[in-house]
Amino acid sequence: MQNIAIKTTPNDNVAIVANPAGLKRGAIVLDGVVLEEDIPMGHKVALKSFDEGDEVIRYGQIIGYANRFIEKGSWINESNISLPQPPKLEDINYIQLSFEEKIELELEQYTFQGYRNPDGSVGTKNILGITTSVQCVAGITNFIENKIRKELIPLYPNVDDVVAFNHSYGCGIAIDAPAAIIPIRTIKHIAQNPNFGGEIMIIGLGCEKLRPERLLPDDDGLRLHSAHGTDTERSRSILYLQDESFEGFYEMVDGIMEMAEKHLQKLNQRKREICSVADLVVGMQCGGSDAFSGLTGNPVAGFAADLIVKGGGTVFFSEVTEVRDAVHLLVPRCENAEVAQKLKDEMAWYDNYLSQGQADRSANTTPGNKGGGLSNIVEKALGSVVKSGTSTIVDVVSPGEKLRKKGLNFVATPASDFACGTLQLAAGMNMHVFITGRGTPYGLNMVPVIKVSSNSKLANRWHDLIDFDAGPVAFGQKTIEEMGWELFHLILEIASGNKKVATDKLGLYNDLVLFNPGPLT
Repeated sequence: MQNIAIKTTPNDNVAIVANPAGLKRGAIVLDGVVLEEDIPMGHKVALKSFDEGDEVIRYGQIIGYANRFIEKGSWINESNISLPQPPKLEDINYIQLSFEEKIELELEQYTFQGYRNPDGSVGTKNILGITTSVQCVAGITNFIENKIRKELIPLYPNVDDVVAFNHSYGCGIAIDAPAAIIPIRTIKHIAQNPNFGGEIMIIGLGCEKLRPERLLPDDDGLRLHSAHGTDTERSRSILYLQDESFEGFYEMVDGIMEMAEKHLQKLNQRKREICSVADLVVGMQCGGSDAFSGLTGNPVAGFAADLIVKGGGTVFFSEVTEVRDAVHLLVPRCENAEVAQKLKDEMAWYDNYLSQGQADRSANTTPGNKGGGLSNIVEKALGSVVKSGTSTIVDVVSPGEKLRKKGLNFVATPASDFACGTLQLAAGMNMHVFITGRGTPYGLNMVPVIKVSSNSKLANRWHDLIDFDAGPVAFGQKTIEEMGWELFHLILEIASGNKKVATDKLGLYNDLVLFNPGPLT
């Protein structure tokens, strides 16, 4: 293989080594740059000599400043560049970009087979959901999940699975603290995810601060159910373990199993039907990122995102600390000044949240990110936001809230994979695209998770964990557009149930993690 180093824009003064084995000292790249040292795959080579204080540019943006003299051909990494200050939010004025229409094709012809719900949402799975009002009941919900999966699910062939959403919230908390609204509405809105079809079960203890009734939809669309199956005015989906009609553990189990059967009977009546691209709600997320993420996986996902939005569907991207250093590029993409201000407000809220914990956004980058060639959070952020595509940002959704508008949304979440995925579920996603460069077995059991690798080295090594390899883009074997269309078609196939993602085949699922910035008592 020839020596390959990739510049992202003509203004870049560094390039990324693309060779899977890296390049050795003396290797020549880009018409005459001689490497002064061995440089691993994904890491940056200096295309000029830098004096102390000189700007280091990648993606056409300043990603750092040389903290000492760096000779041309040397390895540039976190040890020899310093972190720039983040963009000052008050200095970012809203001037809307004028967008060129880049995708001319009509997308009405593209459909998938989904489960249409009474509220107009569409599921890509058909799942019996069990949520809880307090962590105290997690033992019994795990027990009952296994029992339902073994004894009841086989009797209802149209139901894919049963999923218990356990969490560490509900009691020992300051329930009325301002920040408490975030975990409360997250739990509430996850129960309304389209893949549950409205047939959610809520298991409570009875003495907790978070009352199960607070987890019902505002329109009382879910009815509750008494312990022994009699419909009441309150409805049919809450069961308290402390109900005095229960004598011992197995009567509790019987009560839950009876409730489950009623929900399963309704879920079993759901059938897939032809749905439009406009019914997709796709959450974009990346984790275990490397220097190729912003070159291959994220741009490919961004092209697919533009296709979905063009077809009338909904896409959102998240991860505040991976947006903060690129927010000046996103504000002009907002639909109006109100949306732009919402975006800046979410950045400011998180800046304050981090400062209260005596941290800042630089804490985001991991050893794995740096091992994959990402020197700091600025470089990571500039590559991360590319998965949003080029569409107009129509709304900004605060943590735990539900989507309000179709189109491209920013859903404000921490960058933690698990907290981000949890909040994206609450926002209402029915499909998940997860881009990784270092590799992660991350999966969610509530929605299909398409795992995209940013480099073929990972895809080949993790051949049974990766669903889509965007690596060919790095070597010019395929274009971002070609692979974007391929990913778009794969999304439709998996949303239809025609194909399974690796995590569903293997049963690899992570626990959900609530974002709780409020105090414990």
